[in-house]
Amino acid sequence: MFLPPLTAGTLIRRYKRFLADVELAGGDIITVHCPNSGSMKGCANPGSRVFLSRNPNPKRKYPFGWKLVEADGFWAGINTGLPNRLVREAIENGTVTELQGYDTIRPEVPYGEHSRIDLLLEGLGRCFIEVKNVTLVEGSRALFPDAVTTRGQKHLQELMRVVREGDRGVIFFTVQRGDGISVSPADMIDPEYGRLLRLAVENGVEALAYRALVTPEEIRLTERLPVIL
Repeated sequence: MFLPPLTAGTLIRRYKRFLADVELAGGDIITVHCPNSGSMKGCANPGSRVFLSRNPNPKRKYPFGWKLVEADGFWAGINTGLPNRLVREAIENGTVTELQGYDTIRPEVPYGEHSRIDLLLEGLGRCFIEVKNVTLVEGSRALFPDAVTTRGQKHLQELMRVVREGDRGVIFFTVQRGDGISVSPADMIDPEYGRLLRLAVENGVEALAYRALVTPEEIRLTERLPVIL
């Protein structure tokens, strides 16, 4: 996935979940949209280098959107709207070998109780894929979630249900930074999510994790990481 030309800046602060103040190279300070509802632990430190994209829509209240941040010397993709597209692209180009052989890929298909599955593969039976964005890294281990997620807990329960009904269920962790070498549940942040993830895997849900190459020019999935429970 190639990125449009981005604008560099320095993060002043992130606040109200979806807003951030950024100082541009010329000294101007602007408010930008933050497309991430998590805590962004480790990725929202004041003084961090960031990259922004500009939306040409004149009706946008905040023309700039926050795309990348430098965290521990690595670029991290903080836009939670990108992983679904990254995973689909990586399935279609053959990078994700574990999910090959299906005839169709459909996004945002209704399932469960008032939910939508991120990606539904069909052809070799059905494969339901929930995609998660991972930006928290401690030591060399990528951790999810970075905040308590009752929605994520519900997704695990629904994946267990589809497996019980004879379909394939996959929880797919997309690590949008280059320093994590494995993925684990963040038990210290959301112990219930960790419990449900382990239970889901025990009951046939597959846990896949791939790391993305993240640069100001492109973001793409490159290699599988082990999921350590």
